[in-house]
Amino acid sequence: MPQVMEFKLPDLGEGLTEAEIVRWLVAVGDVVAIDQPVVEVETAKAMVEVPCPYGGVVTARFGEEGTELPVGAPLITVAVGASSLPAEAPAAQAAEAEGAGNVPRPLIGYGEDHSRPARRRRVRPVTAAVSAPAVAAPVAPVAPVAPVAPAVPVAAPAPSGPVPVISPLVRKLAKDGGVDLRALTGSGPDGLILRADVEAALAALRAPEPAAAAVAAPTAAAQGERIPLKGLRGLVADKLSRSRREIPDATCWVDADATELMAARAAMNAVDGPKISVLALLARICTAALARYPELNSTVDLEANEIVRLPAVHLGFAAQTERGLMVPVVRDAQHRSPESLSAEFARLTELARTGKLTPADLTGGTFTLNNYGVFGVDGSTPIINHPEAAMLGVGRIVPKPWVHEGELAVRKVVQLSLTFDHRVCDGGTAGGFLRYVADCVESPAVLLRSL
Repeated sequence: MPQVMEFKLPDLGEGLTEAEIVRWLVAVGDVVAIDQPVVEVETAKAMVEVPCPYGGVVTARFGEEGTELPVGAPLITVAVGASSLPAEAPAAQAAEAEGAGNVPRPLIGYGEDHSRPARRRRVRPVTAAVSAPAVAAPVAPVAPVAPVAPAVPVAAPAPSGPVPVISPLVRKLAKDGGVDLRALTGSGPDGLILRADVEAALAALRAPEPAAAAVAAPTAAAQGERIPLKGLRGLVADKLSRSRREIPDATCWVDADATELMAARAAMNAVDGPKISVLALLARICTAALARYPELNSTVDLEANEIVRLPAVHLGFAAQTERGLMVPVVRDAQHRSPESLSAEFARLTELARTGKLTPADLTGGTFTLNNYGVFGVDGSTPIINHPEAAMLGVGRIVPKPWVHEGELAVRKVVQLSLTFDHRVCDGGTAGGFLRYVADCVESPAVLLRSL
């Protein structure tokens, strides 16, 4: 008899607690090999293909495309064992399915084993010769009814027992919206309360009274399109809102003559070898400035009431993609040359555009470089990328009238802005950092002298 193994949505790391099914890569009845990707999910940080640690025949799938599942919820079940394979299944698949690899173990790329990359092998689906159960559909959520306040306050007994919810994001959403989780019936496995259940409860609580609804009905069609604030857009919204709530930020800015910097770049790119981007030169200037002003490469630990100065510069940079704004992170940027920085920026930008960034590529930044000049604007007051302490903004580099060596001339001018957490430093430190960056832009020799 084949053994039916249940594969659950694994912990995807970086504190992620849920993911949305984007695309199933296998169907019920398909033969899967060990570590074969079976589903593509979208977390709040990236698109991820999830490999299955079992080999055999898929007997059930849980959740349709577009369904949001919490970590630990069932994804698929697999019948493990040679007898579970179709008669026409290739011998190699049968050997792997019944091999020792079917012993449960941590997923490659998740959990505890990070020693080697996941194999991205696809096995062509084979028509199953055994009967398999139908796809398991998720239970339809039950919309909770908004409680009616009694005329006289009466203490109603609260339901006893633990609340079936594991996601801290769901708990926070319920707490912020005033939803009693104990009064909800979850639509997830074993009654697990999902974000959709809390959102349905919030919608019910915010629904207008019948009389008011009747009055508002004629104008309802003019309220516009409603777009769910979830996935990447929801993560960005949460992060920016938290930044505004927690960080007392301030911004200072300065115009700089970038003519010499652009000339230096042109000279560097005139010789054979890797080409260097303007962003890479600015990044190299930033790391040198952070070495002089380490207060800005820090974070604030609210629980300990301490400022934590960080030893390494993990430099984030803003990248606009079709999925929205992403901030990939260049690790240990302080040790990289302009050529290395250029190559890493190009690699991460391409991954961002193709939707292949991993959660690890998007987390752990300590300082962000934001080149909004690519949008054709001169200045901005960016919001700090929480929990970092500062962000340098760079506007477009354009010819402008400028006093150079006592005479009016047309020079290539850029506006630089620094938004910083006023808890980690005062204006003197922020101004000193920004002035040093501007001096290096105006005269690259300043940077060479500091190396």
